[in-house]
Amino acid sequence: MIKFQYNKTSLQQIEKNLKMRQRTLPIIKNKETALRLEVKRCKEEADALERKLQEQIAGYESMYALWGEFDTSLVAVKDVKLDVKKVAGVRVPILSDIRLEVKPFGLFSAPKWYFDGINLLHGLVKTAVEREFALAKLGLLEHARKKTTQKVNLFEKVQIPGFQEAVRKIKRFMEDEENLSKSSQKILKSLQEKRKEATV
Repeated sequence: MIKFQYNKTSLQQIEKNLKMRQRTLPIIKNKETALRLEVKRCKEEADALERKLQEQIAGYESMYALWGEFDTSLVAVKDVKLDVKKVAGVRVPILSDIRLEVKPFGLFSAPKWYFDGINLLHGLVKTAVEREFALAKLGLLEHARKKTTQKVNLFEKVQIPGFQEAVRKIKRFMEDEENLSKSSQKILKSLQEKRKEATV
């Protein structure tokens, strides 16, 4: 509900608010469209990473018997580097690098496939972390898209029509007041003329 008074000052303030919202609405709609596209792109990216991860896990499972011999403490995540990027006006984390630490092991005493195992684990960890980042980015973009959609709806369905209605009401009231004033002046004038005629 828009509060207003039936005067010129209130009318000017409401017209100013209305114009500001009418100018801003296309910008917000463009942002909403951009966010919608980014959310779609991010969902596709997360789905692709999920499929890749499942394929890598399947590859891991095909060597299941050998993994019993593998020393999993040899490989650990050492560092995850982040960047922040603005996507359609929303700051989202971007994964720039993942560093794994491979502890030294006996090259001659360990099975030959250890190097393949380390590479497989590196790929698995990289994909899993990338997927988590894609999901975090998706969450942030979805939240921003919902907020932007709410703002578009607020402007389109509530505020702009509310301000337009307030402008109409104030203008109608002021026109009625002006007409009443003119009518009362005519009546007063006509009464004065009748009094003059009566005195003559």
